[in-house]
Amino acid sequence: MPDISVLIVNYNVKDYLLQCLRSLYRSEGDVSIEIVVVDNASSDRSVADLQQVFPDVIWVALDENVGFGRGNNVGLQYCTGRYVLFLNPDTIVSPDTAFTMVRYMDQHPDVGIAGCKVLNPDGTFQLACRRGLPTPWASFCKLFGLQALFPKIKLFSGYNLTYRSVDEMYPVDALIGAFMIAPTSMVREIGGFDPAFFMYGEDVDLCYRIQKTGKTVMYVPTTTIVHFKGESTRRSSMDDVKVFYDAMEIFARKHFGKNAIWLVFLRLGIRIRWFIALLLRYRLPIAIAIVDAVCVVTALLLATTIRFESPFGFVDYAYPTVLIVVPLVVLLSLIGVGEYVEHKPTVRRSAVGMLVAFFILSALTYFFKEYAFSRGVVLMTIGLSTALMSVVRIVSRALERRSSGRRRRSVVVGAPEEIEVLLRELSEHEPTTNIIGLVSPGRIDGADAGGIRYIGTLDYLHKIVRENDIDEVICATNGLTDEEISSLHRSVTLNDASFHLAHEYAALLAARVIHDVSGIEPTIRTSPLLMFRNRTVKRLMDILVSVLVLLWYAPGLILGVRRIRSSAASWFAVLRGHKSCVGLVPDGKRRQAGKEGIIGLAHFGITTNVSEGTIENLNDYYVEHFTLALDVEILLKHLFRRSRGK
Repeated sequence: MPDISVLIVNYNVKDYLLQCLRSLYRSEGDVSIEIVVVDNASSDRSVADLQQVFPDVIWVALDENVGFGRGNNVGLQYCTGRYVLFLNPDTIVSPDTAFTMVRYMDQHPDVGIAGCKVLNPDGTFQLACRRGLPTPWASFCKLFGLQALFPKIKLFSGYNLTYRSVDEMYPVDALIGAFMIAPTSMVREIGGFDPAFFMYGEDVDLCYRIQKTGKTVMYVPTTTIVHFKGESTRRSSMDDVKVFYDAMEIFARKHFGKNAIWLVFLRLGIRIRWFIALLLRYRLPIAIAIVDAVCVVTALLLATTIRFESPFGFVDYAYPTVLIVVPLVVLLSLIGVGEYVEHKPTVRRSAVGMLVAFFILSALTYFFKEYAFSRGVVLMTIGLSTALMSVVRIVSRALERRSSGRRRRSVVVGAPEEIEVLLRELSEHEPTTNIIGLVSPGRIDGADAGGIRYIGTLDYLHKIVRENDIDEVICATNGLTDEEISSLHRSVTLNDASFHLAHEYAALLAARVIHDVSGIEPTIRTSPLLMFRNRTVKRLMDILVSVLVLLWYAPGLILGVRRIRSSAASWFAVLRGHKSCVGLVPDGKRRQAGKEGIIGLAHFGITTNVSEGTIENLNDYYVEHFTLALDVEILLKHLFRRSRGK
């Protein structure tokens, strides 16, 4: 029987797993080690490539990504050691770590699970390696920032224990899942990890259940490991922020579920923190929108000063209404033409948006005569705002180019045979281009191409761009649909990078020139249903129509008429956003845009037994040519047919 079974769950971190296994084989001391690696259906050939290098490792390859906890439960079946060490693949253990921890566990039979000191790659201490339980008060302090404000006060820092020394040994409530050692038999007795947790939270839950058996959870800082935190989540398509907060809520419901008021506050805190995280993710377009609003207010005050010799020259009742409505109309107009949400802000697009805002503001003065103080002020406000916004965008672009005085950071999408010519031409014509890595359109079947390594697949391209500070994505792969390409383009540009479709250098150069001049990518066909403005208008229409229909059905629902209840269920699905009033007929084809509709183009032909191919073509036409007018026309025609009994 080995002294210790090291259990590693791997997902797409082959390079880190290689370092981790090498560090384990450098272990010192009189300790026998068994290594079990469970692979969660990685696409980077982790098992195929490393199995040859480490034939003594027990490799367990799964067909799907079952998450951290369930993956460990699978691997636990293969462990034969006295102790099991749950270890992340993105770690490097010290030579004495295994011996130190086994000796400690042997000398302290009252300890149920233990962890060591965990360091970041820069040598700093990783707070999550010893924690308190996320009790109502501790979670409140963490979620609402009290722990960050008062890190040395015990009352407010009970979650991350920042008031305690990192070099002392003491009992804790929870450890980090990246490194935890426990008796194998005991972990099996309590059932291993709770499969309800996909990732995050399962380590805290395991420690808490071990504590409830009467055993101690111990922090042992006499040995250290290095943890490259978050590498597996970076190489997945999951929303790691949402998964983390969902795990917190699962833990709270499981162990503190009797306190309903606490659960309400927890959910509120989670939603606030998640919303803040999203705001930080899209901070650049949000920042420019705020600056634009300031520009509009400034322009309005200047125009009022020019016209009335006072920045507040309107009558008293006009304030603060005009200072709110005017910038709001301008921002909505800019969003309507694609600024902020769909594309990076440009001078050309902002000018078009300001023209739209001018017509809307001019029209409003006809409906609200009491605010028709001066159309000259409106015209001057639009003109000055356009000038100020143009300066903001020019300065922003200049600062962006100045800060990118470093070499352009790029990733190339494509299989080796698709990108061979492009890589060669880039190295010839642009030796300063810094290609950070390659992205595979499918599974990663090769380690590199042209000496450049693959760093992931298309499933998490947006994370590669965000985490690696990418300036440019060059897509040279074949086989992607227009919807898939437009979806990739949208996710990349929202992360402040440019996206070009090009199989050779000449096409790439042309795309760059057009993009720099006009702010658009000439090779991208974006489905109208993927545009934020169209999705917003369509959702508002769905809400309005579904509410009217459900009000019409209200008497029948109250009386319990079965036919009406069945029909109303579909309209409730529209109200919740699961379906659309006008949309698609299910045809088995997976699309990036469009929802199943109560009615749609394909519904008009169903009574004539049209083929599945015809339904698919009608759905494709709807996705590619969507307009609000088309939805209204389909809806009216459907009502007309119903009125005639067809």
